[in-house]
Amino acid sequence: MPGNDYAFHTRWSVPGRVAEVADVLFDPEDLVRWWPSVYMDVRRAAEGDERGIGSAFDLYTKGWLPYTLRWRMRVVSHDQATTSTFTAEGDLDGEGVWRLRQQGDRVEVDFDWRVRADKPLLRLGSPVFKPVFSANHNWAMAKGLRSLELELARRAAASAAEREAVPPPPGRSASTPLLAGLAAAALLAFAVLRRRQT
Repeated sequence: MPGNDYAFHTRWSVPGRVAEVADVLFDPEDLVRWWPSVYMDVRRAAEGDERGIGSAFDLYTKGWLPYTLRWRMRVVSHDQATTSTFTAEGDLDGEGVWRLRQQGDRVEVDFDWRVRADKPLLRLGSPVFKPVFSANHNWAMAKGLRSLELELARRAAASAAEREAVPPPPGRSASTPLLAGLAAAALLAFAVLRRRQT
């Protein structure tokens, strides 16, 4: 696998029904509200058919590392609201697949994400910093799980008071500035060394 190619598999288990989880996960325009630690902006770029196939969204995303990503997500398939496949192009190029399966009173969520990091910083830094970039992805997915659990609890609330008792989703992290600063310094040093070699 080339140095700037990544393959991630994430598995979550959340309470609820498949249709409820699909309503949250398969609505890109709502990501900024319920997963704000990662999704900073989402804008519809193209309309799809009645099932959303062919629709495209321009995303502006961030993890705990001091860089952002701009990429376009295009929905390429839906399978009875249990599977959604999309492509990515821009700072990330590749494909993501969400699969949902009912297991008793819980939903098993599988996400396969195979991308090539084409943002220059990531493309150049991946050979050395791939474990750090992978940790950034894992951090983002952990925030996504917590955010999804809270959103499902909000939607399942039986009253306004119960809904208001659900905490807000985790926001952008301010708890890792030292680690993010160290990572930025390391990436900058790598870029300087790389430039001197060319």
